[in-house]
Amino acid sequence: MGLDLRNCDCMELMSQFPDGHFDLAIVDPPYGIDWMNQIQNPNTKANWNVYENKEWDKSIPTKEYWDELFRVSKNQIVWGGNYMINYLYPSPCWIIWDKMQEFSGAVFEMAWTSFKSPAKAFRMSRVEAYANQVKIHPTQKPAQLYKWILNNYAKEGNKILDTHLGSGSIAIACHDYKFDLVASEIDKEYYEATMKRVSNHLAQTVLF
Repeated sequence: MGLDLRNCDCMELMSQFPDGHFDLAIVDPPYGIDWMNQIQNPNTKANWNVYENKEWDKSIPTKEYWDELFRVSKNQIVWGGNYMINYLYPSPCWIIWDKMQEFSGAVFEMAWTSFKSPAKAFRMSRVEAYANQVKIHPTQKPAQLYKWILNNYAKEGNKILDTHLGSGSIAIACHDYKFDLVASEIDKEYYEATMKRVSNHLAQTVLF
């Protein structure tokens, strides 16, 4: 199957699959912290890229989303799980992306997981994460982070689900590590930019 990347609503996507179809869902849904308003605020004195102000981060996903996510996937990793704790059960295995430097934004991000293993940290500075990268989404995460997740939490042959594709970093990681991925992105502008990014990456890897 390879990469199956769709421009559609994630609820529509998940409705097409039977119970437990995916071995692992790795998702980065809206945190409900109005991120777009934060980066548009000139009083933050931060050196943000300029993005069109969109409404995608006004609230976290609804109960219906979580019901479907847990229905179609056997295990889950949820970025921003600390903002969605009402929908998630207690877990000993949290993941932290340590950005290794002080700056005006969050110096680390947290992901809830359904696994029972000890908590782990991925360490990569923001400078390294975004070096020589065109940032196409305001909450873009590095492909190296998703490769680390796949190394630690996925097994060969696993089917991966991502309900909020965003910048497509997970698609690059899944392609490089040969995992089947089904993912959706509802925003057409982000989706088109992501497809271009992924296509460019696939073309470059063919050359080596």
